[in-house]
Amino acid sequence: MSNLTWYHDEVSRPPLLPPIGLRLTRTARVVSSAFERAMAEAGGSASAWQVLLLVRSQQWGTQSRMAEAMGISAATLTHHLNALERQGLVHRWRDAGNRRGQQVALTEAGEELFARLRQVAAAHDRRLRSQLTDEETTQLAELLEKLQDGIEPPKAGAA
Repeated sequence: MSNLTWYHDEVSRPPLLPPIGLRLTRTARVVSSAFERAMAEAGGSASAWQVLLLVRSQQWGTQSRMAEAMGISAATLTHHLNALERQGLVHRWRDAGNRRGQQVALTEAGEELFARLRQVAAAHDRRLRSQLTDEETTQLAELLEKLQDGIEPPKAGAA
């Protein structure tokens, strides 16, 4: 019988289940691909949806806060906003009170795309939830948060 070295201990046989990270990565890829396809069929993309959603919510203020909310760099957000602006979906202008700050709003075309993509996002979420009970959905959310907490360092000021 061969000994296989797994993450921290020697084991005499492979684990019954694949590593959690591998399973999570594969599942995320499948779910993300399905979401991206659905968004593309509606004339958008997952990243465009996220940016349109943040812009429309008007709760993030600066572009750097929007980028942080999306988990991307400010430069990447600027790239997305430039593309959306070229497509006529967002309008940006300098804040009169703070020339360094830029305001962003959806155009009429941006509002129309937002409405279409919102329906797609809601349908995708319903499709995912259809395989789970309400209790399982709650449990999944809690477990995903636990996994994330185990990876990310605690935020400053968090107890």
